[in-house]
Amino acid sequence: MTTESVTQKVSAEPAGPARDAAFDHALEVLRARRDEFNEQRFVPKDYIELLKRAGIYRASTPAAFGGEPVPPADFMRLIERISAVDPATGWVSSFGSALVYFAALPVETQEKIYAEGPDVAYAGGLFPMQKAEKVDGGFVCSGVWQFASGCRGADILGIGLVGGPDTGGKPLTALVHPDDVEIVDNWSVAGMKATGSHSIRAERLFVPDEMTFVRGGAPQVDEPLTRYPSLAYAAQVLAVVALGAARGALDHVIEVGAAKSSITGGEAKGNRPAYKSGVAKAEAELRSARAFFYETSEQVWRKAVADEPISDTDRAMLRLCATHAAHVGRAVVLQAFDLAGTGAIYETHPLQRYVQDALVPAQHAMLQTHTYEAAGALILGLDAGIPSFP
Repeated sequence: MTTESVTQKVSAEPAGPARDAAFDHALEVLRARRDEFNEQRFVPKDYIELLKRAGIYRASTPAAFGGEPVPPADFMRLIERISAVDPATGWVSSFGSALVYFAALPVETQEKIYAEGPDVAYAGGLFPMQKAEKVDGGFVCSGVWQFASGCRGADILGIGLVGGPDTGGKPLTALVHPDDVEIVDNWSVAGMKATGSHSIRAERLFVPDEMTFVRGGAPQVDEPLTRYPSLAYAAQVLAVVALGAARGALDHVIEVGAAKSSITGGEAKGNRPAYKSGVAKAEAELRSARAFFYETSEQVWRKAVADEPISDTDRAMLRLCATHAAHVGRAVVLQAFDLAGTGAIYETHPLQRYVQDALVPAQHAMLQTHTYEAAGALILGLDAGIPSFP
Protein backbone atom coordinates (compact mmCIF):
# COMPACT_ATOMS: atom_id res chain seq x y z
CA MET A 1 0.00 0.00 0.00
CA THR A 2 1.20 3.49 -0.77
CA THR A 3 0.58 6.63 1.22
CA GLU A 4 -2.12 7.83 -1.18
CA SER A 5 -5.41 8.83 0.38
CA VAL A 6 -7.63 5.92 1.41
CA THR A 7 -10.68 7.93 2.39
CA GLN A 8 -14.05 7.08 0.88
CA LYS A 9 -15.64 10.34 -0.24
CA VAL A 10 -18.41 10.41 2.34
CA SER A 11 -18.29 13.36 4.70
CA ALA A 12 -19.91 14.22 7.99
CA GLU A 13 -22.83 16.61 8.04
CA PRO A 14 -22.03 20.05 9.46
CA ALA A 15 -21.72 20.08 13.24
CA GLY A 16 -24.95 21.03 14.98
CA PRO A 17 -28.55 20.17 14.09
CA ALA A 18 -27.69 18.54 10.74
CA ARG A 19 -25.20 16.16 12.33
CA ASP A 20 -27.51 15.43 15.24
CA ALA A 21 -30.24 14.57 12.75
CA ALA A 22 -27.82 12.30 10.87
CA PHE A 23 -27.04 10.47 14.11
CA ASP A 24 -30.73 10.06 14.96
CA HIS A 25 -31.34 8.77 11.43
CA ALA A 26 -28.52 6.23 11.82
CA LEU A 27 -30.15 4.95 15.03
CA GLU A 28 -33.52 4.67 13.28
CA VAL A 29 -32.00 2.69 10.42
CA LEU A 30 -30.15 0.49 12.91
CA ARG A 31 -33.39 -0.46 14.66
CA ALA A 32 -34.76 -1.57 11.31
CA ARG A 33 -31.63 -3.43 10.13
CA ARG A 34 -29.93 -4.84 13.23
CA ASP A 35 -31.31 -8.33 12.61
CA GLU A 36 -29.96 -8.17 9.06
CA PHE A 37 -26.50 -7.21 10.33
CA ASN A 38 -26.57 -10.01 12.90
CA GLU A 39 -27.61 -12.61 10.33
CA GLN A 40 -24.98 -11.64 7.77
CA ARG A 41 -22.34 -11.23 10.52
CA PHE A 42 -21.03 -7.81 9.56
CA VAL A 43 -21.99 -4.14 9.42
CA PRO A 44 -22.02 -3.17 5.72
CA LYS A 45 -20.35 -0.21 4.06
CA ASP A 46 -23.59 1.61 3.37
CA TYR A 47 -24.29 1.75 7.10
CA ILE A 48 -20.71 2.82 7.85
CA GLU A 49 -21.44 5.72 5.50
CA LEU A 50 -24.38 6.74 7.71
CA LEU A 51 -22.05 6.73 10.71
CA LYS A 52 -19.59 8.87 8.76
CA ARG A 53 -22.34 11.38 8.08
CA ALA A 54 -23.03 11.40 11.82
CA GLY A 55 -19.40 12.34 12.50
CA ILE A 56 -18.32 9.07 14.11
CA TYR A 57 -15.33 8.55 11.82
CA ARG A 58 -13.81 12.01 12.12
CA ALA A 59 -14.08 12.12 15.91
CA SER A 60 -10.42 11.17 16.41
CA THR A 61 -8.88 12.70 13.27
CA PRO A 62 -6.55 15.51 14.38
CA ALA A 63 -7.83 19.03 13.82
CA ALA A 64 -4.58 19.65 11.95
CA PHE A 65 -5.93 17.43 9.14
CA GLY A 66 -9.50 18.67 9.12
CA GLY A 67 -10.83 16.43 11.87
CA GLU A 68 -13.16 17.43 14.65
CA PRO A 69 -11.70 15.63 17.67
CA VAL A 70 -14.38 14.81 20.24
CA PRO A 71 -13.63 14.56 23.98
CA PRO A 72 -13.52 10.86 24.87
CA ALA A 73 -16.51 11.00 27.22
CA ASP A 74 -18.65 12.71 24.57
CA PHE A 75 -17.64 10.20 21.92
CA MET A 76 -18.32 7.26 24.22
CA ARG A 77 -21.79 8.55 25.06
CA LEU A 78 -22.56 8.29 21.34
CA ILE A 79 -21.25 4.73 21.24
CA GLU A 80 -23.31 3.91 24.32
CA ARG A 81 -26.47 5.13 22.55
CA ILE A 82 -25.70 3.02 19.47
CA SER A 83 -24.99 0.01 21.68
CA ALA A 84 -28.33 0.39 23.47
CA VAL A 85 -29.91 -0.34 20.07
CA ASP A 86 -27.39 -2.95 18.91
CA PRO A 87 -24.19 -3.68 20.87
CA ALA A 88 -22.36 -5.28 17.94
CA THR A 89 -22.84 -2.19 15.78
CA GLY A 90 -21.74 -0.11 18.75
CA TRP A 91 -18.54 -2.16 18.86
CA VAL A 92 -17.84 -1.44 15.19
CA SER A 93 -18.71 2.24 15.69
CA SER A 94 -16.29 2.45 18.60
CA PHE A 95 -13.39 2.14 16.18
CA GLY A 96 -14.13 5.70 15.16
CA SER A 97 -11.75 6.38 18.06
CA ALA A 98 -8.93 4.30 16.60
CA LEU A 99 -7.39 7.05 14.49
CA VAL A 100 -5.66 8.26 17.65
CA TYR A 101 -3.13 5.52 16.88
CA PHE A 102 -2.36 7.13 13.51
CA ALA A 103 -0.88 10.12 15.34
CA ALA A 104 2.28 8.02 15.71
CA LEU A 105 2.71 7.93 11.91
CA PRO A 106 5.01 10.42 10.17
CA VAL A 107 3.16 13.71 9.67
CA GLU A 108 3.60 13.42 5.89
CA THR A 109 1.84 10.06 5.94
CA GLN A 110 -1.04 11.44 7.97
CA GLU A 111 -1.42 14.32 5.53
CA LYS A 112 -1.78 11.88 2.63
CA ILE A 113 -4.20 9.58 4.48
CA TYR A 114 -6.51 12.50 5.19
CA ALA A 115 -5.96 14.31 1.88
CA GLU A 116 -9.51 13.56 0.66
CA GLY A 117 -11.12 14.26 4.01
CA PRO A 118 -11.06 13.30 7.68
CA ASP A 119 -13.76 10.60 7.65
CA VAL A 120 -11.70 7.39 7.68
CA ALA A 121 -12.97 4.00 8.87
CA TYR A 122 -10.18 1.81 10.24
CA ALA A 123 -10.18 -1.84 11.34
CA GLY A 124 -7.29 -3.74 12.85
CA GLY A 125 -6.51 -7.44 12.87
CA LEU A 126 -3.47 -7.21 15.07
CA PHE A 127 -3.03 -10.66 16.61
CA PRO A 128 -1.11 -12.83 16.61
CA MET A 129 1.75 -10.46 15.84
CA GLN A 130 3.76 -11.78 12.92
CA LYS A 131 7.47 -11.43 12.27
CA ALA A 132 7.88 -9.58 8.97
CA GLU A 133 10.90 -9.61 6.67
CA LYS A 134 12.69 -6.25 6.85
CA VAL A 135 13.74 -5.06 3.41
CA ASP A 136 14.94 -1.78 1.99
CA GLY A 137 12.19 0.77 2.51
CA GLY A 138 9.74 -1.37 4.43
CA PHE A 139 8.53 -4.83 5.39
CA VAL A 140 7.38 -7.92 3.53
CA CYS A 141 4.43 -9.29 5.50
CA SER A 142 2.88 -12.75 5.48
CA GLY A 143 0.45 -14.38 7.85
CA VAL A 144 -3.06 -14.45 9.26
CA TRP A 145 -4.32 -11.93 11.79
CA GLN A 146 -7.47 -12.38 13.85
CA PHE A 147 -10.27 -10.18 15.23
CA ALA A 148 -10.45 -7.48 12.53
CA SER A 149 -13.74 -6.02 13.76
CA GLY A 150 -15.49 -3.99 11.08
CA CYS A 151 -13.10 -5.08 8.33
CA ARG A 152 -15.80 -5.41 5.67
CA GLY A 153 -16.70 -1.75 5.96
CA ALA A 154 -13.24 -0.28 6.52
CA ASP A 155 -11.26 2.09 4.30
CA ILE A 156 -7.93 0.97 5.74
CA LEU A 157 -6.78 -2.08 7.71
CA GLY A 158 -4.02 -2.67 10.24
CA ILE A 159 -1.98 -5.83 10.81
CA GLY A 160 0.28 -6.51 13.78
CA LEU A 161 4.03 -7.03 13.44
CA VAL A 162 6.59 -8.07 16.01
CA GLY A 163 8.73 -5.12 17.07
CA GLY A 164 12.46 -5.03 17.52
CA PRO A 165 15.25 -2.95 19.06
CA ASP A 166 14.08 0.14 17.15
CA THR A 167 10.64 -0.04 18.80
CA GLY A 168 11.82 -0.90 22.29
CA GLY A 169 10.22 -4.30 21.85
CA LYS A 170 6.77 -2.76 21.32
CA PRO A 171 4.67 -4.14 18.45
CA LEU A 172 4.22 -2.40 15.14
CA THR A 173 1.02 -1.87 13.20
CA ALA A 174 1.28 -1.90 9.40
CA LEU A 175 -1.47 -0.17 7.44
CA VAL A 176 -2.71 -1.93 4.31
CA HIS A 177 -5.43 -1.37 1.74
CA PRO A 178 -8.37 -3.82 1.95
CA ASP A 179 -7.85 -4.75 -1.72
CA ASP A 180 -4.31 -5.96 -0.95
CA VAL A 181 -5.34 -8.63 1.57
CA GLU A 182 -7.83 -11.46 1.87
CA ILE A 183 -10.61 -11.37 4.46
CA VAL A 184 -10.97 -14.88 5.84
CA ASP A 185 -14.65 -15.47 6.63
CA ASN A 186 -14.30 -17.28 9.95
CA TRP A 187 -16.35 -15.23 12.43
CA SER A 188 -18.53 -18.06 13.79
CA VAL A 189 -19.42 -16.91 17.29
CA ALA A 190 -22.34 -16.78 19.70
CA GLY A 191 -22.04 -13.10 20.58
CA MET A 192 -21.11 -9.92 18.70
CA LYS A 193 -21.89 -11.64 15.41
CA ALA A 194 -22.44 -8.39 13.51
CA THR A 195 -18.97 -7.07 14.31
CA GLY A 196 -17.63 -9.12 11.41
CA SER A 197 -14.37 -9.70 13.28
CA HIS A 198 -12.99 -11.95 10.58
CA SER A 199 -9.31 -12.71 10.01
CA ILE A 200 -7.01 -11.00 7.52
CA ARG A 201 -4.53 -12.95 5.37
CA ALA A 202 -1.55 -11.51 3.51
CA GLU A 203 1.08 -13.25 1.41
CA ARG A 204 4.40 -11.45 0.91
CA LEU A 205 2.77 -8.04 0.96
CA PHE A 206 5.18 -5.11 0.91
CA VAL A 207 4.36 -2.32 3.37
CA PRO A 208 6.48 0.87 3.24
CA ASP A 209 8.15 2.04 6.43
CA GLU A 210 6.06 5.20 6.41
CA MET A 211 2.87 3.12 6.68
CA THR A 212 3.96 1.50 9.95
CA PHE A 213 3.86 2.82 13.49
CA VAL A 214 4.36 1.67 17.07
CA ARG A 215 0.95 0.93 18.54
CA GLY A 216 0.53 3.44 21.34
CA GLY A 217 3.75 5.12 20.23
CA ALA A 218 4.68 8.76 20.68
CA PRO A 219 2.29 10.98 18.70
CA GLN A 220 3.76 13.21 16.02
CA VAL A 221 0.80 15.59 16.35
CA ASP A 222 0.26 17.42 19.63
CA GLU A 223 -3.43 17.93 20.37
CA PRO A 224 -5.48 17.17 23.48
CA LEU A 225 -6.81 13.90 22.07
CA THR A 226 -3.31 12.69 21.18
CA ARG A 227 -2.28 13.36 24.81
CA TYR A 228 -5.10 11.24 26.20
CA PRO A 229 -3.76 7.72 26.96
CA SER A 230 -4.44 5.78 23.76
CA LEU A 231 -4.34 2.23 25.15
CA ALA A 232 -6.69 3.15 27.98
CA TYR A 233 -9.00 4.80 25.46
CA ALA A 234 -8.99 1.62 23.39
CA ALA A 235 -10.20 -0.30 26.44
CA GLN A 236 -12.82 2.31 27.29
CA VAL A 237 -14.51 2.41 23.89
CA LEU A 238 -15.06 -1.35 24.08
CA ALA A 239 -16.24 -1.28 27.68
CA VAL A 240 -18.85 1.38 26.97
CA VAL A 241 -20.55 -1.06 24.61
CA ALA A 242 -21.42 -3.17 27.66
CA LEU A 243 -22.92 -0.11 29.34
CA GLY A 244 -25.07 0.50 26.27
CA ALA A 245 -26.15 -3.14 26.16
CA ALA A 246 -27.12 -2.94 29.81
CA ARG A 247 -29.16 0.20 29.14
CA GLY A 248 -31.00 -1.47 26.27
CA ALA A 249 -31.73 -4.61 28.29
CA LEU A 250 -32.86 -2.71 31.37
CA ASP A 251 -35.10 -0.41 29.33
CA HIS A 252 -36.78 -3.52 27.92
CA VAL A 253 -37.59 -5.06 31.31
CA ILE A 254 -38.79 -1.70 32.62
CA GLU A 255 -41.17 -1.41 29.66
CA VAL A 256 -42.43 -4.96 30.17
CA GLY A 257 -42.74 -4.48 33.92
CA ALA A 258 -44.90 -1.43 33.44
CA ALA A 259 -47.52 -3.45 31.52
CA LYS A 260 -50.90 -3.99 33.16
CA SER A 261 -50.79 -7.79 33.13
CA SER A 262 -48.39 -10.63 32.36
CA ILE A 263 -48.47 -12.79 29.25
CA THR A 264 -50.39 -15.45 31.21
CA GLY A 265 -53.02 -12.95 32.26
CA GLY A 266 -51.85 -12.99 35.86
CA GLU A 267 -50.42 -10.23 37.99
CA ALA A 268 -48.26 -7.78 36.09
CA LYS A 269 -44.59 -8.61 36.44
CA GLY A 270 -43.82 -5.13 37.62
CA ASN A 271 -46.00 -5.65 40.69
CA ARG A 272 -43.91 -8.57 41.90
CA PRO A 273 -41.54 -7.66 44.75
CA ALA A 274 -38.56 -9.44 43.17
CA TYR A 275 -39.12 -7.59 39.90
CA LYS A 276 -39.34 -4.18 41.52
CA SER A 277 -36.25 -4.66 43.68
CA GLY A 278 -34.37 -6.29 40.80
CA VAL A 279 -35.00 -3.33 38.50
CA ALA A 280 -34.00 -0.88 41.22
CA LYS A 281 -30.76 -2.68 42.07
CA ALA A 282 -29.79 -3.07 38.41
CA GLU A 283 -30.50 0.62 37.76
CA ALA A 284 -28.36 1.64 40.73
CA GLU A 285 -25.47 -0.60 39.68
CA LEU A 286 -25.54 0.60 36.08
CA ARG A 287 -25.72 4.28 36.98
CA SER A 288 -22.93 3.90 39.54
CA ALA A 289 -20.61 2.22 37.02
CA ARG A 290 -21.44 4.91 34.43
CA ALA A 291 -20.70 7.69 36.91
CA PHE A 292 -17.27 6.24 37.74
CA PHE A 293 -16.57 5.63 34.06
CA TYR A 294 -17.40 9.11 32.77
CA GLU A 295 -16.10 10.99 35.79
CA THR A 296 -12.69 9.36 35.42
CA SER A 297 -12.56 10.03 31.69
CA GLU A 298 -13.47 13.69 32.15
CA GLN A 299 -10.87 14.16 34.91
CA VAL A 300 -8.06 12.85 32.69
CA TRP A 301 -9.38 14.77 29.69
CA ARG A 302 -9.08 18.04 31.61
CA LYS A 303 -5.40 17.25 32.14
CA ALA A 304 -4.96 16.49 28.44
CA VAL A 305 -6.55 19.80 27.46
CA ALA A 306 -4.38 21.70 29.95
CA ASP A 307 -1.29 19.75 28.79
CA GLU A 308 -0.67 18.62 32.37
CA PRO A 309 1.19 15.38 33.16
CA ILE A 310 -1.00 12.27 33.08
CA SER A 311 0.31 9.84 35.68
CA ASP A 312 0.37 6.05 35.78
CA THR A 313 -2.28 6.30 38.47
CA ASP A 314 -4.48 8.29 36.08
CA ARG A 315 -4.00 5.62 33.45
CA ALA A 316 -4.68 2.87 35.96
CA MET A 317 -7.95 4.52 36.94
CA LEU A 318 -8.97 4.73 33.29
CA ARG A 319 -8.27 1.03 32.89
CA LEU A 320 -10.08 0.25 36.15
CA CYS A 321 -13.22 2.18 35.22
CA ALA A 322 -13.23 0.45 31.81
CA THR A 323 -12.90 -3.03 33.30
CA HIS A 324 -15.56 -2.25 35.88
CA ALA A 325 -17.95 -0.95 33.21
CA ALA A 326 -17.56 -4.10 31.13
CA HIS A 327 -18.22 -6.39 34.08
CA VAL A 328 -21.07 -4.39 35.57
CA GLY A 329 -22.66 -4.03 32.15
CA ARG A 330 -22.60 -7.78 31.69
CA ALA A 331 -24.02 -8.36 35.19
CA VAL A 332 -26.89 -5.93 34.63
CA VAL A 333 -27.85 -7.61 31.35
CA LEU A 334 -27.94 -10.96 33.14
CA GLN A 335 -30.10 -9.44 35.89
CA ALA A 336 -32.51 -8.22 33.21
CA PHE A 337 -32.51 -11.69 31.66
CA ASP A 338 -33.36 -13.19 35.05
CA LEU A 339 -36.26 -10.76 35.53
CA ALA A 340 -37.64 -11.55 32.07
CA GLY A 341 -38.34 -15.16 32.99
CA THR A 342 -38.80 -18.17 30.74
CA GLY A 343 -39.75 -16.23 27.61
CA ALA A 344 -36.25 -14.79 27.37
CA ILE A 345 -34.77 -18.17 26.42
CA TYR A 346 -36.19 -17.96 22.90
CA GLU A 347 -33.81 -16.89 20.14
CA THR A 348 -36.32 -14.29 18.95
CA HIS A 349 -36.69 -12.64 22.35
CA PRO A 350 -35.45 -8.99 22.37
CA LEU A 351 -33.12 -9.68 25.30
CA GLN A 352 -31.17 -12.34 23.42
CA ARG A 353 -29.37 -9.63 21.43
CA TYR A 354 -28.13 -8.02 24.64
CA VAL A 355 -27.33 -11.25 26.48
CA GLN A 356 -25.24 -12.70 23.67
CA ASP A 357 -23.38 -9.48 22.89
CA ALA A 358 -22.91 -8.21 26.46
CA LEU A 359 -20.95 -11.31 27.45
CA VAL A 360 -18.18 -10.41 25.02
CA PRO A 361 -16.56 -7.11 26.18
CA ALA A 362 -15.45 -8.50 29.53
CA GLN A 363 -13.82 -11.41 27.66
CA HIS A 364 -11.56 -9.02 25.76
CA ALA A 365 -7.90 -9.17 26.79
CA MET A 366 -7.96 -5.49 27.79
CA LEU A 367 -10.97 -5.98 30.09
CA GLN A 368 -10.64 -9.44 31.61
CA THR A 369 -10.76 -9.99 35.37
CA HIS A 370 -6.98 -9.94 35.79
CA THR A 371 -6.95 -6.25 34.78
CA TYR A 372 -8.63 -5.49 38.12
CA GLU A 373 -5.54 -6.91 39.83
CA ALA A 374 -3.18 -4.96 37.56
CA ALA A 375 -4.99 -1.69 38.29
CA GLY A 376 -4.96 -2.42 42.01
CA ALA A 377 -1.22 -3.11 41.89
CA LEU A 378 -0.55 0.32 40.35
CA ILE A 379 -2.81 2.05 42.86
CA LEU A 380 -0.68 0.42 45.56
CA GLY A 381 2.56 1.49 43.87
CA LEU A 382 3.42 -2.05 42.76
CA ASP A 383 4.27 -3.54 39.39
CA ALA A 384 1.20 -4.23 37.24
CA GLY A 385 2.52 -7.58 36.07
CA ILE A 386 0.98 -7.15 32.61
CA PRO A 387 2.97 -5.91 29.58
CA SER A 388 1.91 -2.46 28.31
CA PHE A 389 -0.39 -1.89 31.27
CA PRO A 390 -1.81 0.68 31.86
